[in-house]
Amino acid sequence: METFNFRAMNSDILLAAEGMPFRLARGFELARQFIEASEARFSRFLEGSELSQLNRSPGSWFQASPDMFTVVAQAKEFFHRTGGLFDPSILPELRRVGYDRSMDLLRAEGAAPFDASAPQPARISLDEMKLDEAGEKILLPQGMALDLGGIAKGWIAEHAALMLAAYASPCAVNAGGDLFVAGLPEGEKLWPVAVEDPLDPQRDLTTFKVGSGALAWKQGGIQRHHLIDPRTGQPAVSDWLSVTALAPHAAQAEVYAKALLIAGPGRAEQLIRDSQSPIFFLAVDHDRNIHGNLPRREFSYVR
Repeated sequence: METFNFRAMNSDILLAAEGMPFRLARGFELARQFIEASEARFSRFLEGSELSQLNRSPGSWFQASPDMFTVVAQAKEFFHRTGGLFDPSILPELRRVGYDRSMDLLRAEGAAPFDASAPQPARISLDEMKLDEAGEKILLPQGMALDLGGIAKGWIAEHAALMLAAYASPCAVNAGGDLFVAGLPEGEKLWPVAVEDPLDPQRDLTTFKVGSGALAWKQGGIQRHHLIDPRTGQPAVSDWLSVTALAPHAAQAEVYAKALLIAGPGRAEQLIRDSQSPIFFLAVDHDRNIHGNLPRREFSYVR
């Protein structure tokens, strides 16, 4: 398996594939170009990005690109399917708790302190956002701005993997925890995947195997100031330290990893039922116990 690494979307990007060297090189380069172009479209940290332009246009119909309209429409659908646990309109809350810069800058400079007792501005429901499907136009109400970071990263990872698959199969794209795999490695029936210990990132807690499809990994714990619970507008507090979600599509896996982490064990079962999709997950609690709906035969402890 040949690999190609680079940095984009504030994440370490890993492309992996098997095939002829000249085709691998071409596939890796096209996937890299797509990922970087997509970051320039969806990043809220770039003033000239399409998302930044959309966020500067509340109250007016915004002519979106097909890719932007697709991701925003998916975001609204997942908002409803998760009962609001996934909500891309939490950008004001993210800024309030200090997530006003990219994760790379936050890691280097630290997050600004915030006062959790300070009054919060009134929330505007994502239902107030209007979509014109025929014209691919978006109307944000006054006071609303979107953060598409996670769902866009999943969508980008999947499309990059499908692009790479045209040049080399099997292949995989891992964008900082958003993973999409296509085909199967030579001699393998499934892809082996390791889940790191959220309390000790240098070691793996468990392994499992998956076929073609997507998974996303989300961590809570101490460094979770950027994971906002839309129900409270505050940093999320969960009984789980991390959640790995498996789904047919990468954006879907990203959404449900986040929603399940926020929901915790009390609401996880209902959340999966309401998804109307084959979604599986593994959750790790504060004692390193593993929970979820993935059949036990599909994974094994390594501790």
